[in-house]
Amino acid sequence: MQESGGGLLESAKRLLGTLTAIVSTRIELLANELHEERLRLTQMLFFALAALFCFGMGLLLFTVFIVVLFWDDHRLAVLGGLGFLFFASGALLAMLLRSKAQEKPKLFSASLGELAKDRAQLEGGHE
Repeated sequence: MQESGGGLLESAKRLLGTLTAIVSTRIELLANELHEERLRLTQMLFFALAALFCFGMGLLLFTVFIVVLFWDDHRLAVLGGLGFLFFASGALLAMLLRSKAQEKPKLFSASLGELAKDRAQLEGGHE
């Protein structure tokens, strides 16, 4: 009787050790995914701000150039046309940004997939 009790206790210890290892691995995977997502968002923010600054300066200089070019003849028409063009471009870019933000991958998808595999294995082991 002692051997079966010791065997049962040993089996429970191994099961607990296995479950602890699984949980530890999943938490590490979750932390890695969180860190990768933070790095991706930081990079996107930096590139977006740099691009915004460069495009803004380019558009400002180009607008001034065109207005000076048509200063004598059609300066108000040029200012209105360029204003409309920039407004329409901004609206288009805002729609593209919104669609890009909606298509990002699901956060923690790898961790959720691994947990689903673990659940399926545990449920399959009891049958």
